[in-house]
Amino acid sequence: MSKITDRDLAPGGGSAEGRLARLWDTPSLARVVPHLAPETLHKLIRHRGLEACGELVTSATSAQLTSLLDIDLWRSARPGRDAQFDVDRFCEWIEVLVDTGDSVAARTVAALDTNVVVAGLSRYVRVFDPGIFEPIAQSDDEAIDRHEAMREGDVMAVDAPTHAPSGRRHEGEVGGYIVRARRAAAWDAIVTLLIALNAEHSGYFHAVMRGCQRLSNSMPEIDGLDNLLPAPQQHLNDVAIERERRRSLQGYATSADARAFLQMARQPTHKRSASATGATAAHPIVAAYFRATEEAEHESSMTSARSSERLPASFDATNRSESIAAVIDLLTDAGMMPERPRALLAAADTDPQTARLTRLRQLMEYARDSDDTAYFKRTRELAFLANTLLAGCSVQSRAFTPQEASDAAASICNLGLEHWPARWPSFAPESFLLDHALVTAFEVGWSVLHHEVSLFVVQQLISTLHDLHSVDRDVQRGLTALRRSLVKHRKSGTPWLARDAADVLAMLDVTACTSVLGLLDECPVLPAALTAILEGRTTTVSPTAFDFISTATQIADIHSFMRKLPDILAR
Repeated sequence: MSKITDRDLAPGGGSAEGRLARLWDTPSLARVVPHLAPETLHKLIRHRGLEACGELVTSATSAQLTSLLDIDLWRSARPGRDAQFDVDRFCEWIEVLVDTGDSVAARTVAALDTNVVVAGLSRYVRVFDPGIFEPIAQSDDEAIDRHEAMREGDVMAVDAPTHAPSGRRHEGEVGGYIVRARRAAAWDAIVTLLIALNAEHSGYFHAVMRGCQRLSNSMPEIDGLDNLLPAPQQHLNDVAIERERRRSLQGYATSADARAFLQMARQPTHKRSASATGATAAHPIVAAYFRATEEAEHESSMTSARSSERLPASFDATNRSESIAAVIDLLTDAGMMPERPRALLAAADTDPQTARLTRLRQLMEYARDSDDTAYFKRTRELAFLANTLLAGCSVQSRAFTPQEASDAAASICNLGLEHWPARWPSFAPESFLLDHALVTAFEVGWSVLHHEVSLFVVQQLISTLHDLHSVDRDVQRGLTALRRSLVKHRKSGTPWLARDAADVLAMLDVTACTSVLGLLDECPVLPAALTAILEGRTTTVSPTAFDFISTATQIADIHSFMRKLPDILAR
C-alpha cells in the first residue's frame, strides 16, 4: 500500500515547491485530505487554483467543505468589515465540481446546507412552477396551448434544458420546474448539476428548487412595510448569520462582535466598573465567545471519536499518522499551513517584540508555574483577543496576519498592565493573573492607545497644520483638506478614517509622513521611521517596518515625536 512517505516528498527530495507540485500525483492524498484543517485546504486551493483542485475538494468531508466555503465564498471590502457573499466565486465552484463528474458533483453539493446552495443558485437562475403558465379559459372558448402560454410568459417549454435560440434567454424545464437564467454564466454547469441532483438526490433537489422558487416569486407588497428587506436579501442575511454562528463555534470572532468589543474598549477607563476586572464572564461578548468554543470542543471530540470508528481497516492508525505527518511537514515547508503565533514565554532572547513584554511575561510565567487552570484561561483569552483583532480591526489600513494579531494582542495587554489604574484592585506583582482576566488588561491598553496615541496625535496634528503654510498651492489645499478631515473624524471618534488624507505630508517630509501614518491608524503602531527620527539616524529605513506599542516608554517617544513634528515639516 502506498503512503505519503516517499523520498520525493521528503525534505531531501528537492525544494518544498517542487515536492508540493508532486504531492498532487500521490495516490494517498485523497485519504489524507479529510484530516487536514479547512484553513490548510483553503491555502492549497489558493496556491494551486480552484480549477486544479476538483479531486481535492471532492475528497473533503461535508464538514470540511462547509468550513471551506465559509472561508472562500465570502469577501470583505475592507479589513474589519462584514464579509459579503461572492457570487462570482460560487459560479467557479459549481463549474469545478461539475468538471469532476455529474454524480460526484451532485453528491458533494447534496452534503451542503441547502440555504447556502439556494443563496448561490438564486443569483444565477429563477425557478417557477409550470402551473403558473397553464392556459386560462377564454370567453370565446378558443383553445390555448400550454406552450403558447409559456411563450407569452417568455419561457420556452423544452424537455431538457438547452441553450435558448439566438436572441432569447437561457431557459428550460428540469424536474417539473421552469428554470430561467438571471445571467448566462455557468448556465450549462448549473443545469447539469440540477439534472444530476434530481436523478440521484431527489429530496435535496426539491428542497433547493423550492427555495429558489420562493426567492424568484418574491415581490414586496406596496404598503407600510415595503422598507423591509426583499426575500433574496433577507435569505442571504440569514445565511450570513448562520455562517457567523458556525465560525464562532470554531473559535473565530465575528466581525460585528469584534468591532463592538473594540469600540467598547476604547472608552475611558474611569467609565468601567472596577468590580468587573476579575472575571472574564463580566463581558457578554467574551462570555459568549468562550461558551461557543467550549460547545464546539465537546462536539469536536465526539465527532473525532465517531470518525475514528469508521476508518477503513486498510488504512490503519500507523499508516494514517505517517501519511498525515509527511503531508503536514511538506505543507509547513511550503508555507501552506496556518501561521502559528510564536511562543510568548520562550522567544524573548531572539525576538525584540517579545522581549519588550516584560510585565506580561513575568505574570504569565508565574501563572504557568503556579496554576495550570489560570494559565490555560489566560492563554485562551490571548487567543480570543488575537481573533478579535483579526476579525474587527486593521493595521496599516490592511488586515492583520495571524502572527501580527497575536503579537498585537500581547503588546496591548502588556501596555494595559503598565497602565493599570491605581484606584482598581491592587496589582500584585506575581499572582495578579491568577484571578484577573487578560481581557481587562487589553481593554485598559486599548483605551490608552486610543487616547494617548490616536486622539493625542490628531489633536497635535490639527494644531501643527493650523500654523503650517506652503507656497505650493496644491500642497496647501491638501493640508487644508487634511485638517478638515482630522477635525471631522476626531469628533466621531474615528481619527484613522483621516489617514488617506495624510498622504499630503509626504510632499513635505517622507519619513515624517510614514511616522504619522503609523500612528494615525485603527491599531496605532510605532513605525521604524519614527524611531529613526528620534535617534537622529540617516540610514535607510523600511516604510513598512514597525513595532506594536507595548510600553509606557514608547508612548513617551510618540509624544516627543509629535512635539518635534512642526519643526520637521517646516524645514
